[in-house]
Amino acid sequence: MEDGMRTLLLLLTVIQAPTIEITPASLTLEVGESATLRAVIQGSDAQVVFFSGNRMALTVTPSGHVTANRPGTFVVTALLPDKPFDGAWDSYSRRDPGIRTTIEVTVAEPPLESIAIVGFPKQMYAGTTLPIRVLGTDTSGAERTDFTTRFLISNTDTEDAHTAETDGFGNVTALAPGSFTITADADGVSAEHHVNVIPNPTASLTLTASSREARTGDVVRFEASARSSAGERLEKIPITFALSSRPDPNRPESVGAGAPAQIDPLGRFVAEQPGIYTIVAMSGDRIARTSVLVTPRNVAREIEFLGHARVSDRITSDLWVWEGIDGRDYAVHGTWNAEGHAYFYDVTDPTDMKLIDKVQVDARTVNDVKVSEDGRICILSREGASNRRNGFVLLDVSDPHNVEILSTFDDGLTGGVHNVFIHEDHVYAVNNGRRWDVINVEDPRNPFRVSRFETKTPGRSVHDVWVRDGIAYQAGRSDGLIVVDVGGGGMGGSPTSPVEMGKFPQITGWNHAVWPFKSKSAGRSYVIGGDEAFYRNPLKPEAGGILWKEQIPSRAKGWLHFVEFDDMKEPREVARYQLPDSGPHNLWIDWDEEIMYVAHYDAGLRIVDISGELLGDLYRQGREIARFFSTDNEGFLANAPFAWGPQPHKGTIFFTDFNSGLWAIRLVPSDTATDGEE
Repeated sequence: MEDGMRTLLLLLTVIQAPTIEITPASLTLEVGESATLRAVIQGSDAQVVFFSGNRMALTVTPSGHVTANRPGTFVVTALLPDKPFDGAWDSYSRRDPGIRTTIEVTVAEPPLESIAIVGFPKQMYAGTTLPIRVLGTDTSGAERTDFTTRFLISNTDTEDAHTAETDGFGNVTALAPGSFTITADADGVSAEHHVNVIPNPTASLTLTASSREARTGDVVRFEASARSSAGERLEKIPITFALSSRPDPNRPESVGAGAPAQIDPLGRFVAEQPGIYTIVAMSGDRIARTSVLVTPRNVAREIEFLGHARVSDRITSDLWVWEGIDGRDYAVHGTWNAEGHAYFYDVTDPTDMKLIDKVQVDARTVNDVKVSEDGRICILSREGASNRRNGFVLLDVSDPHNVEILSTFDDGLTGGVHNVFIHEDHVYAVNNGRRWDVINVEDPRNPFRVSRFETKTPGRSVHDVWVRDGIAYQAGRSDGLIVVDVGGGGMGGSPTSPVEMGKFPQITGWNHAVWPFKSKSAGRSYVIGGDEAFYRNPLKPEAGGILWKEQIPSRAKGWLHFVEFDDMKEPREVARYQLPDSGPHNLWIDWDEEIMYVAHYDAGLRIVDISGELLGDLYRQGREIARFFSTDNEGFLANAPFAWGPQPHKGTIFFTDFNSGLWAIRLVPSDTATDGEE
């Protein structure tokens, strides 16, 4: 009897678990080609939803129409959702529960059609060195630089003349007056560029530094001045910078660490370790040198633990802290993959944070929470609603002890809202990771859409939007960083008519968070883009992302990209903050104190000095002020710190931990700090 029952249960299990077969089982396309995938479902007549693992490179419609945009090998997922198809494709996410299968799609690399040597002058001075830049165009029309180029220098005066030479790495040195031709060859396609070499009029060089002493991380600017034999200053003479270094013999602790540093072609120097550095400027056979002493930055401070409001029966998500209309301080955070709760606290005394209210909405995840500038309206994002109509919920938090739901807005936002921002009576809602919609909430009981912002990039991807002073900053995994005028950018934009101001592509494709920063000490404007990615865990190699279901600690990777946006048309990445073996999640920057707070997942909360001009790797420059690990032996996942989102407020640093709830700490004044350990 028992054997028969087991057999029956097994048969029922097989019947109740349909499988998906995708045809074709694999696919190879050329860039620009399209194909249609079809799904056969064993044991069901339900419809399948298709998703691309890289929407920018390989576009896939929910019904299975595939378009190849970039070369590479990509994964397409077919999902049989756990709930029947309701006619709205956009209401589905590849994170939805259900049965799934995948296939690989290979997009072949198009051959190069032409290459060109770009930006190289037609005239060089003898004794100077310049880099060669080659840009290719393939048969699909795409511009590329990802190919190997061979360079040949041929003298055009006589065969015996030795006018120029290349080092094999794309740098050309002019040796003597005359002329030569650069030939670049890549995959059988070639390009030529003719150059004349004239005598170098430089008779002397002088080299000055903006400072002869600096701390690690401080940018020192070197200026080289070339003069003729008559003493006239020469303009546009190429100068090559180089450096040599040695540890400071008066600081034995720095000897074993060496003395790494960098100087860029503009003469900007920064060091990661203390030491004595000699900078050399060269033009032709003229040389000038000067030295700079670099000392430790010494910004470390201690952390004081203040309080902890534990959440251990579910996962904790984003945080917002504000001063209520009654003058007391409050905090709200969401919950993740649970029952759609938001928790409200009185945090006036951070050593005794009190849970004062809970609000439940129809959602699986309340990922993001924000509060209006006047402290009256709270917005909760929704994902995983029971009716698949997600959107967001507006709350009256005038009395945080008795929160009232005012309205729900889900028109055109059915695919899930992961992140939101509220600014001057408008909500900016990230819509299904494709765009952000702007909703007027002047009357929070009757919100209405006024505009939306969406790029035309194939497979576009948006993860976060942050608004400050009438400028919206967008983080997109594939689109990178985009700056948009919504009323304060001076380009005629408004909430009803957003206008793009500038953009910067993302090299990793992991762009997750964004934050603007106008540095008073440096006089520069930065936009910081944070990566989000995870190492595959050998304990569960087939799973990706955060392994919360498996109860396995996850390890993040990636870094924070500092992009200088002083020129909106030509932004440039100048610095990064990268821990050796972890990646960031959310961040907060205090513009006045010039301090960055980073919830660095498994590496805890990191507090970083970002004062002065930024260049190079900020972590290795000793800019870290302090760190704190939110270890809780009663957490959702015990003893597994996983910092999620920080916010400083009135001298207290609040942050949420994915596994353990809400925390409060503070920085000890610097005159009492020692080594910065918590």
